[in-house]
Amino acid sequence: MELLAVAGVILVVAAATIAPRLGVSTPLLLVALGFGVAQLPFVQPVVVDPEWVLAGVLPPLLYSAAVSTPVMEFRRDLRLISTFSVLLVLATSAAIAWLAIVLVPGLPLGIGLALGAIISPTDAVATSIVRKAGVSTRLVTVLEGESMLNDASALVLLRSAVAAVGVSISIWQLTWQFVWAVAAALAIGWTAAQVNLFVRRWIKQVPANVALSLVMPFIAFLPAEQVGASGLVAAVAAGLVTGYGAPARMGAEERIAERAVWRTIELLLESAVFLLVGLELPALTADLGDTQVLGHPIVLALLAGATVIAVRTVFVTAAVRLLAYRNRRAEKYLKHLGRLQAKLAHGELPKLSEAGASKRPALGLISSKPERISRWKRLVTRRIADLDYLASEQFDWRDGMILVWAGMRGAVTIAAAQSLPAATTHRSLLVLTATLVAVGTLAIQGLTLRPLAHRLGITGNEAESDPELWRALQGELDLAALQSLPLPDQEAPTELLTKVRERLKQTAEGAGRNWFGLKGADADAAWVKFRELRLAAISAQRDRLLTVRGLGGYPSAMLDDALAQLDAQQISIELRQQYD
Repeated sequence: MELLAVAGVILVVAAATIAPRLGVSTPLLLVALGFGVAQLPFVQPVVVDPEWVLAGVLPPLLYSAAVSTPVMEFRRDLRLISTFSVLLVLATSAAIAWLAIVLVPGLPLGIGLALGAIISPTDAVATSIVRKAGVSTRLVTVLEGESMLNDASALVLLRSAVAAVGVSISIWQLTWQFVWAVAAALAIGWTAAQVNLFVRRWIKQVPANVALSLVMPFIAFLPAEQVGASGLVAAVAAGLVTGYGAPARMGAEERIAERAVWRTIELLLESAVFLLVGLELPALTADLGDTQVLGHPIVLALLAGATVIAVRTVFVTAAVRLLAYRNRRAEKYLKHLGRLQAKLAHGELPKLSEAGASKRPALGLISSKPERISRWKRLVTRRIADLDYLASEQFDWRDGMILVWAGMRGAVTIAAAQSLPAATTHRSLLVLTATLVAVGTLAIQGLTLRPLAHRLGITGNEAESDPELWRALQGELDLAALQSLPLPDQEAPTELLTKVRERLKQTAEGAGRNWFGLKGADADAAWVKFRELRLAAISAQRDRLLTVRGLGGYPSAMLDDALAQLDAQQISIELRQQYD
């Protein structure tokens, strides 16, 4: 077993290194490697326990993906993501169920729906291919959000469909199960994340802090599963809340170390799933026996894959048209919001009749007029930024084609298929069909997605690398740093403050004690004070960055880069303290 684990890691590293040079996706290469290894005479047939994937691999993978998801963009497209995560899953499941019943004589309706639920969800692991195709951040966010949330819809439908075989179950029961699975999971995930952020704020040892993060997905997953909710949605919710709150609650060194550890875990777990898929293929084929569907089981997989793409095309087409209609109406709302901004700038609160289009803020117990105006200003500014973002990043037919073609299946589909009870009618056929659909979409769509994106001229968001926008952001952060400095003669002499101001305008950290033109004890004291002021300035810049993030005026990727820059500067200063 130890030898297999070592060999597996070596194959993972080899695939991750070689795949980009060959121009193929790493998951697909790992499936091929696994299948090739399974053909060796000394390798025993491999059968993976589906619980290992559903309860051991997917929670940390989805949690890690959620932590790095831009929450601002996720919120802006939550309506679209929810539509794909629920309605598209139900429609796809119904279409696959009808197809299976027609092609497989005597197949119960519940088993047909189970097959539909297995094939319908896109896969968060497979979307790593999309991320490398050079498409816009909005496309990636929608696809990742869909793949993180549609597991709940699919797995709840799968449980209900299997339970309904031979037993009647009403649509209301199914609806209640789904609502409970999502609502309870969101509550548990949010609670787990808040406790996580509170506790880790006081853990200063970096290894201990990172170690606690490794069990966070399961702290959210296990209680949710115990109460009949979706553990995967709970892990996603915990990841989103943790990722958004970490910069304000955790230190720079802890966050950087955690990010590096989780990237390694992602690589190993993602790769292990696809490697095991390839290893299992021979065993699944042998287990099929004499079951035939129109002469060959591949036919069912091909027709199911074509049905999935057809249903997805209908939904994406409708979604793109609806988004275009909303963007056309946005101009009217922007004018309305501009009038509200003008009133707020003059110290006037908007009337209730004017608040409809901008959604009134929750003022709580706020009674003072300045605080109410401040809340309104933040709300209106964020709403304008949302509309500007949706207008500048609106989807057209080319983006729609990418949304359709990027809907690949993967580990969730394969693991869900293997979770079918052993006594399930035509179980081997269903498992192999689902596996072929997953591998087929990775092979066909995964290999052609990047060329298709280039052919269509789909590129990333230009605003993320806009130098003017970057300079504007840096200007806001520099202003926050300067405002954080004390007045002369209060905590520092005028000469020292002048030096700090000059240093804040430079890009390099540079220099040392001699930079002050002092010697001996005076130089040491000035250097210590300089470091204190510089760290206070970085803290003020980070606070301003988080405030700006809430308003939504800058791309999340740009904000992440600015935060990483501040973190690097802070760690550099803190490391140099150890040697002074």
